[in-house]
Amino acid sequence: MRRLIACLLSFTVWHASAAERVISLAPSLTEIVVELDAADLLVGVLDGGDRPSGAAALMSVGRYGQLEMERLLSLRPDLLLLWPGSVSASQRDQLQRLKIPTFIAEPHSLAQLADQIEQIGERLGRAERGRQVAGVFRQRLSELRKRYHQDVPISVFYQVWDQPLYTVGGGQIISDALAVCGARNVFADLSQPAPQVSLESVLQRNPEVIVAGATSQLAVWKAWPSLKARLLVVPDKGIERPSGQMIEAVARLCETLSPDR
Repeated sequence: MRRLIACLLSFTVWHASAAERVISLAPSLTEIVVELDAADLLVGVLDGGDRPSGAAALMSVGRYGQLEMERLLSLRPDLLLLWPGSVSASQRDQLQRLKIPTFIAEPHSLAQLADQIEQIGERLGRAERGRQVAGVFRQRLSELRKRYHQDVPISVFYQVWDQPLYTVGGGQIISDALAVCGARNVFADLSQPAPQVSLESVLQRNPEVIVAGATSQLAVWKAWPSLKARLLVVPDKGIERPSGQMIEAVARLCETLSPDR
């Protein structure tokens, strides 16, 4: 506790004359900073999977849901990049009380992601690079929409995990990625970002396609011969990281889902 108080006091004194020192509190946001050629501004990251090469040597400020507050404050950030779900509600409240400038990123669509890449570029003093990355992203997004448009979208169950079954809700960015690919998330009516669903509810909604990240996760469906859905594997985890690279992961998803494949 004494160390935390000391950090708080030193932060208060330092903050008035802060230089650009950025901490990313989500792997996807770390990736965006690297894509914006701004890795030199990063002083710390929240870990959760593999780091981009430009952030490999940076100090860790914790892992998902386990922020090391003293370590974060010792790095004296002047900007936090925050994905709300990556930090507990109580620690988000703590950060808010410290009044550290914070950019909150939680895009629900690919268009919003492009906007946020541009906004982050502005906050990092990389406005031109941000416009460039976002512009390429938007152009590619437009191409994919035109190429994979379906008058009658393919119904898809996107399986995040198999035991228990998890999927994505309608407000989750992957649901929008499916729409870009001419598909419809069969659980788009659910508001939770990652709802748990039952096997029976999936069968009831009778998807034309079931997508998972690995063949082993699709084994459960082979016990239901009445299910006519195509079982497809999309192992590219880039679809689950909302950063600039996601647009090419979406292109690979679209190619996998294409009825012409």
